[in-house]
Amino acid sequence: MNVDEHAEELASDLGVDKAEVKENLQNLVEYSVPLEEAKRSLRRKYGDDAGGDSGTPTAVDVVDVSPDSGNVTVTAKVLTAGQRSIRYQGDDHVIREGELADDTGKISYTAWEDFGLEPGDTVTIGNASVREWEGQPELNFGESSTVSDAEDFDVPYDVGGDRDLADLEPGDRGRNVEVRVTEVETRTIDGRDGETEILSGVLGDESARLPFTDWDPHAEIEAGASVRLEDVYVREFRGVPSVNVSEFSTVTALDRDVEVGGPTRLAVREAVERGGAYDVELVGNVIEVRDGSGLIQRCPECGRVVQKGQCRQHGDVEGEDDLRVKAILDDGTDTVTVVLDRELTEEVYGGGLEDARRQARDAMDQEVVAESIADEIVGREFRVRGHLSVDDYGANLETTAFRESADDPAERASAFLAEVAA
Repeated sequence: MNVDEHAEELASDLGVDKAEVKENLQNLVEYSVPLEEAKRSLRRKYGDDAGGDSGTPTAVDVVDVSPDSGNVTVTAKVLTAGQRSIRYQGDDHVIREGELADDTGKISYTAWEDFGLEPGDTVTIGNASVREWEGQPELNFGESSTVSDAEDFDVPYDVGGDRDLADLEPGDRGRNVEVRVTEVETRTIDGRDGETEILSGVLGDESARLPFTDWDPHAEIEAGASVRLEDVYVREFRGVPSVNVSEFSTVTALDRDVEVGGPTRLAVREAVERGGAYDVELVGNVIEVRDGSGLIQRCPECGRVVQKGQCRQHGDVEGEDDLRVKAILDDGTDTVTVVLDRELTEEVYGGGLEDARRQARDAMDQEVVAESIADEIVGREFRVRGHLSVDDYGANLETTAFRESADDPAERASAFLAEVAA
């Protein structure tokens, strides 16, 4: 059944207008309330407390919970507990979220009411519904659920939210990190309450660097500061984890400086298999300079590359000249497209935008700029640093540093053979 059919069934049972029920049901579902929980909520709203699910929810181990489980009862230990605010029908609503585990597995949860859950608590959650979230099952429980203390037991997972940046994954909630703010800027966005100021930038620790957004700017978050962030959640941004600081997060200045490590050195295949990585270093040979490199034109409105005077979004435009390189890097394990901005392109080209225009005019062909760049870099080994994203169009590295490798191939080969022999 789709939402329309569920709304028709509810309207018939409750004796109210179908359009009104459908609108309310759609709003709840759009804000990630599981369908069955949304239907129960509407029954209570219209005074039908007897319209819940019949039968007793099945008691299951965490490993057996799936989006098809219906309503379940689970006994588990709370690993993490965080808070976040969502907007529903013009009102702010605070949800609790995190991870639960038993000795068979762990699962994320969203609590639509405050049950006072804290990391380390062992509880039995009755009449919880299950939805799919980030491709995995998630427990959801609210007014129609019960939460009671249970006998404590050990689980093979860390209790509490403390993590290194390298261990964070999209979907994490209730995490705590100790980091240095390496970059920060104030931006104004069109938020749910109109224009809103936020902070964005980069955090670092010894393990990694990651982008962050502070949706409720904290004074302690400033360039160079070492801070402890508690109750942050993680989303995916351009294929990599992004730390999100909210009004419920606690920010505390540290009395020590957090050391920030350099880029993470990875083989291309390992980086691609991760599905994206922030501040990584790859070493490989440039085997091709792709079309769309050299002297290009960009739309003055959106910055997209213009093809034959046409922008995909704004149609017929007068493009603005720019320089770019899109090169294929191969390290023997896989390939990735490395994208160089104007500044890095000028370095490998050996000239600026005016030099490129002059060369294109003299040859009456702007492709000669890309050919000159290819002559400089194809067939040579480079050490490339940047941010990798992987999507349906392939793996692309937004490059921040591009320099010829000084590695000794014989030494690297010997090290590789030693590793294989071990």
